[in-house]
Amino acid sequence: MSKLYQDAFEEQARSSAGVAPATGISRRRFIGSAAAAGSLVVGFQVSLPARAQQGAAAKTPEVNAWVVVQPDERVIIRIARSEMGQGTLTGLAQMVAEELECDWARVTTEYPTPGQNLARNRVWGNFSTGGSRGIRESQDYVRKGGAAARMMLVQAAADGWGVPAADCRVAAGVITHPGSGRRTTYGQVAAAAAKLQVPANPPLKDPKDWKLVGARLARLDTVEKTTGALVYGADLKLPGMLNAAIRDCPVFGGKVRSFDASAIASRPGVRKVVKVGDSAVAVVADTWWRAKTALEALPIDWDFGPNAAIQQAGIDATLKAGLDAPEAAVGNRNGDAKDAIAKAARKVEAVYSYPFQNHATMEPMNATAVWTPERCEVWTPTQNGESALAATAAAAGLPPAKCDVYKLPLGGGFGRRGMADWVTQVVLIAREMPGTPVKLMWTREEDMQHGRYHPVTQCKMTAALDERGEVTGLHMRISGQSILAAVFPQNIRNGLDPVVFQGLNAGGGEAMIGYSFPNLLVDHAMRNPHVPPGFWRGVNLNQNALYLECFIDEVAHATKQDPLALRRKLMARHPKHLAVLDAVAERAGWGRPAPDVKGMKVFRGLSQTHGFGSYVAACAEVSVTADGELTIHRIVAATDCGYAVNPQQIEAQIEGSFVYGLGAMLFQACTVKDGAIEQKNFDTYPCLKIAQMPKVESIVMPSGGFWGGVGEPTIAVAAPAVLNAIFAATGKRIRDLPLSRHSLKA
Repeated sequence: MSKLYQDAFEEQARSSAGVAPATGISRRRFIGSAAAAGSLVVGFQVSLPARAQQGAAAKTPEVNAWVVVQPDERVIIRIARSEMGQGTLTGLAQMVAEELECDWARVTTEYPTPGQNLARNRVWGNFSTGGSRGIRESQDYVRKGGAAARMMLVQAAADGWGVPAADCRVAAGVITHPGSGRRTTYGQVAAAAAKLQVPANPPLKDPKDWKLVGARLARLDTVEKTTGALVYGADLKLPGMLNAAIRDCPVFGGKVRSFDASAIASRPGVRKVVKVGDSAVAVVADTWWRAKTALEALPIDWDFGPNAAIQQAGIDATLKAGLDAPEAAVGNRNGDAKDAIAKAARKVEAVYSYPFQNHATMEPMNATAVWTPERCEVWTPTQNGESALAATAAAAGLPPAKCDVYKLPLGGGFGRRGMADWVTQVVLIAREMPGTPVKLMWTREEDMQHGRYHPVTQCKMTAALDERGEVTGLHMRISGQSILAAVFPQNIRNGLDPVVFQGLNAGGGEAMIGYSFPNLLVDHAMRNPHVPPGFWRGVNLNQNALYLECFIDEVAHATKQDPLALRRKLMARHPKHLAVLDAVAERAGWGRPAPDVKGMKVFRGLSQTHGFGSYVAACAEVSVTADGELTIHRIVAATDCGYAVNPQQIEAQIEGSFVYGLGAMLFQACTVKDGAIEQKNFDTYPCLKIAQMPKVESIVMPSGGFWGGVGEPTIAVAAPAVLNAIFAATGKRIRDLPLSRHSLKA
């Protein structure tokens, strides 16, 4: 890293120590520059191991890849997963600290870089943060990292005293030898511990002995977020930095035919106009606003291509045709559902649909890059540092060893920042200005029109009933988009995308259906429109849970059964599904009339699912006025995630997922006109407001024995629980979203 950025790092180190800055730059610019150089921010770290050897964190070499202990007893825990509001850094740090037996009050965290990971044979494992996998897929090796460091620190103390390590004890970072009364601290033996061999397979604690894991600990980043000290990508400033705004062809698949750079060449601050790939144009200026306004004034001639003829109605018709197509990939089957339906005494049938949706992260896509012929460095909020590094290297025309990505806290991710398209863009722009830092920031409109959208699908469901009204068969035909076909086509096998069937699998997979049917068929007719799909928080579990849970409700009412009673009957062989469902029903008071609210009758609806390794259920309480005004009063939610690392964070994730899921259900759909996304900002793609948010009562009920995710599962039960409650209140079935398209008037 250049001396300029290293100076900023050292300045930040002095500031953190209470020493006045030696330069005249502002503290805000100073913090931004220092974060870019990998500095430590008090409490919550955005620093990097390579830089830690040079600044305030460099007094002691690492104990192992996961742990650095400073002479002042501060413990730095390195975490490869991304923090985007879900509390992953705190949860993972808890698990390392649990095995490390350090003083939690002295714990901070830092990000290693994907370049460091590559150079060290991926010692930190997978950098990808998505699918609610941050904790559940790294819990084993991060705990072993803490356990190994503890063993090394204790061994170093024992070696110094000439006693067996087994005779020593440790608590809160203090090592004692009861036989002699001697004591020392982690900070005093860290340098000696760093010279020892790292244990290959250290034993882990029994869960019954956990002290930090399972505790309701405050998050490590709360203070910095509250005070504004945390540096996001949008905040980042580097000395000499220029700013870029970009505009991509509004129609997916379109290209730039030409543009007239001379038309804006004389505008204040404009430095360069750059064609980015085949489809985009960027303006580089001294400020982002000047770059943005110049770009708006730039004459661009687009070649929209054949996709400009595509309309939403055509996409919907294509999906509808797939509902009865003869060919489909089978995701789950037992018995002969088609035969059961053909012989049924009675059938119940319904068609549901789910729209395109944008991630709409509060912080639009952004990145800062410096390119030279010898090296390229990028600073960006990303859910996958390794894919960002690969994109950086490809766009830079350099080997990955000559590139690196410095990960910053994310102002929202939801799956969108698992991609790296904007990273490619910023590097291509920076190549046009060698040695100069360039920050690319998308506008909200660019972010809305060039997302990677929640896949659009429809679902036709047919239930076979016998003379007694018992379900003898179920056929679910999904028609629509495949994310894997667009993102990881190599994972498609015989036309089957397994992600399509989230929540509908037979069992033992990523998500299980939770009901037993004598005859079952779940299949998918793949229909891929030109709109690029992506992993949107909750992914396919969202629509699959809505389809199944609303249809189960339809079957219950068609057969005059209580919705809870029917579910219990179908769940007899699925005790974990049933446990969370019973928990919400009992807490909500199912079977007893809900208390009126301001003279309005309140009605309830249920839903449940299994996804991302966890069992979840919800009961919603709503009222609807004669004029059709909906109020969602309360949602009771239960989660069995196996092991609960931090119940406080789990509750926050449940509440946050309901914000996201209810906003999507009520208001959010992206539609296509002339090949482009129509919605360009929050005026046409509204978010849930505080006044519309119901009270959420969370039941965290870990049963142990497995590791489930918590960031996404409950989002899938929010919408169907509310829609089922709306039916109970109005007798109206809402089978396509958003709800704002429908009238609930009596």
